[in-house]
Amino acid sequence: MSAPSQAIGIFDSGVGGLTVMRQLMRLLPQERFIYFGDTARLPYGNKGRDTIVRYSIENALYLMQKNIKLLIVACNTASALALSELQERFTLPIIGMIEPGAEKAINTTRSQRIAILGTKGTIQSGAYQEAIYKRAPQSWIMPVACPLFVSLVEEQWLHHPASRLIVQEYLQPLHGTQIDTVLLGCTHYPLLTPLIQEVLGDKVALVDPALGCAERVARLLGERDLLSSMRDKDHEYYASDDPEKFRVLARSAFDHSIHQVLYSAPSPI
Repeated sequence: MSAPSQAIGIFDSGVGGLTVMRQLMRLLPQERFIYFGDTARLPYGNKGRDTIVRYSIENALYLMQKNIKLLIVACNTASALALSELQERFTLPIIGMIEPGAEKAINTTRSQRIAILGTKGTIQSGAYQEAIYKRAPQSWIMPVACPLFVSLVEEQWLHHPASRLIVQEYLQPLHGTQIDTVLLGCTHYPLLTPLIQEVLGDKVALVDPALGCAERVARLLGERDLLSSMRDKDHEYYASDDPEKFRVLARSAFDHSIHQVLYSAPSPI
C-alpha cells in the first residue's frame, strides 16, 4: 500500500520531461521525485508502437523498483501509444500527458481551431485528436509532426539560426488556417517556445500540457490522501546514457540545478 512519504516517478525519452517536473515542483513543493531519462534510446517519436510499449513497460518496472507511489509518463509519444497498456498491467496510479493537454487546449481556444505539434508517433497515433474531439466535437484540428524539434533541444540549439529555419518550415502549413491555439504535444517543445511564438505571432496561444498534468497529479494525490508533508527531500535523477550531458543540459536549458545524475538502465523484458 502506498504512503505519502514515497516518491513520484517520472520517465521521459530525455531531458524534456523536466518541463513536467518543473510544474510539479511548483505545484507540489513538498513531494520527492525520481526522474529517469531514457537518453540511450532517444528519440521515441520515430519508433513503432510495439517498441514504445516495450520501452515504457521497462521504464515503469525500473521506477517501481524504487518504491514510488505514482508514475508519470511525461513522454507524449509513450502516453499516446503505451499508457493504456501500462494502466492495464499495473495497479499503481499512472498519469500521462494526452488527457491533461487536450483539456488545457480546449479551455484555452476561443475559436475551436487548434493545431497540435508533436513527434511523428504522437501525431500518427491520433491520441490528441481523439481526446479533443471527445470533449469538443466541433473543433477544427491541424496536426503537424515536427520530428527534428527533439534533436534541437537535446543538442541545445535553442537559439541557433538553423533552428529558426526548421521551426519556420514545420509551421508553414499553419499560416492562413486561423488557428488561435497550438498544443505543444512533446515535453521538449516548450523549450522552443520563443521561436514558435515568433513564427506564429503573439495572437496564437501556446499550450503546454505539463501544467495540466501537474494539476491532475495534485488532485489524485489529494483524493487518495497521499500528499506528502516532507520538508527535507532529495530528488533523484537517472539517465541511460551520458549522465553528465543530461546534467549540463538541464542546467542550461531549464535553469534546473542538478548536482548529480546517475547512469542506470532498465532491464529488458
